[in-house]
Amino acid sequence: MEGNEENLLEIIVNSGESKSLAFEAIQAAKAGAFEEAERKLEESKKVQLRAHHAQTELLVTEANGEKNEFSILLIHAQDHLMNSITFADLAKEVVEVYRRLEK
Repeated sequence: MEGNEENLLEIIVNSGESKSLAFEAIQAAKAGAFEEAERKLEESKKVQLRAHHAQTELLVTEANGEKNEFSILLIHAQDHLMNSITFADLAKEVVEVYRRLEK
């Protein structure tokens, strides 16, 4: 598992950052700063992609026959990634709602 810990931490850190940026996008849209909201959403997507790449490395390793141990860290990392994906998708919709309300 030691070799995978770096990937797991990469997933956790980048997923958390992605979710934070998505939340900042909502706050920017709430304030009427839609260009900033779009920039935050785009940055959130890029950071989330780094987490996804780390997850893909784990999947490829296992697909190549090297089994990953199940651990609380692995579960925690997956939980963070799934939450950030869901939150970022929802944030896009919330930004759009604020945009429509502004009109």
